[in-house]
Amino acid sequence: MENIFKIKNTDTSCKARIGLLNLPHGEVTTPVFMPVGTNGTVKALTNDDLNEIGFEIILANTYHLYLRPGTEIISKAKSLHNFINYNRNILTDSGGFQVFSLAPFRKIYEEGVRFRSHIDGSYHKLTPEKVVEIQSILNSDIQMQLDVCSPWGTEYKDTLSALEVTVNWLKKTKTAWQEKIEEGYKGKLFSIVQGGFYKDLREKSVEDTIAIDTSGIAIGGLSVGEPKEVFIEYLSYTTSLLPKEKPRYVMGIGTPHYILSAIEEGIDMFDCVFPTRTGRNGHVFSRDGAFALKKSENQDDFSPIDKECDCKVCKNYTRAYLRHLFKTQEILCSMLSSYHNLYFLHDLVKQSRITIMENRFASFKKAFLERYSKTTL
Repeated sequence: MENIFKIKNTDTSCKARIGLLNLPHGEVTTPVFMPVGTNGTVKALTNDDLNEIGFEIILANTYHLYLRPGTEIISKAKSLHNFINYNRNILTDSGGFQVFSLAPFRKIYEEGVRFRSHIDGSYHKLTPEKVVEIQSILNSDIQMQLDVCSPWGTEYKDTLSALEVTVNWLKKTKTAWQEKIEEGYKGKLFSIVQGGFYKDLREKSVEDTIAIDTSGIAIGGLSVGEPKEVFIEYLSYTTSLLPKEKPRYVMGIGTPHYILSAIEEGIDMFDCVFPTRTGRNGHVFSRDGAFALKKSENQDDFSPIDKECDCKVCKNYTRAYLRHLFKTQEILCSMLSSYHNLYFLHDLVKQSRITIMENRFASFKKAFLERYSKTTL
């Protein structure tokens, strides 16, 4: 398998590392937080906003784009990049998590999964091969395999069954992906490690996944309802089993606590809807902790969200004004809060990379979280 990842430095104080991903729409420096653009848009932000902040890659969702607008429309546009007018990298989730969250409306078979659309109730079937086909039409720079996620509390036998299905689907996925590569598709394939919260199953999943060989590896089945200390335990354990030369991706983490913990364990990529979803609800990040704009204490506070933040929101708007926008339900509040939250996380990861290069990430993380944890959402 072609090596798309180069490690530039590993912190001597922990497992944190800086790397460079070589992707079809340009290089991506890691660690990297990827904003989520489920329907081909990061909610409340424009592509110019994303470029202004400095993002080199975003995430879109195969399930949602498959249902609406549909692959026929995007095929006519020639790619998702053209359809949404975005010229940087796009990673697409397989849609598996969305399908499996519809537990009462889906059925897993050996060849794939049958489900009912959350939009109109119509029936659809996704197979590993079809998911590759859809993501190839999207022209995803990174596409994810179809997998079965085992949430916190899943029994051993069910977790093993999900693992075996995931590995079987990966074999089919890689064959279909290789056929697309031969046809001229340039996107990379990432596999997903499962195994739930059983260390022997995690080890088995890693072994089976490595044997099939893909460009990168995601650690699935984390941040699915488990306590934070369990998340850290299984993240650390699983990461220790992975090959160092492959980029590592953990899906669905988007708070400073989880991001910094993942970086410390040597994770290179992560994404989450959290910063924009909470932003739309008037919750914002600051170095002194996250807080709600609606609180009365902000009514006559003419300071920015974060005095040390260089984003255009903090340079131009006060907490008092943002609270006013929230209370009057102005759309601008969602736009500005979401912009700030994404800028804040992008800057946090950027500062993390600097401290990794200087071999002091562990102390940076400790100091940041001691200050940040004074207040939480």
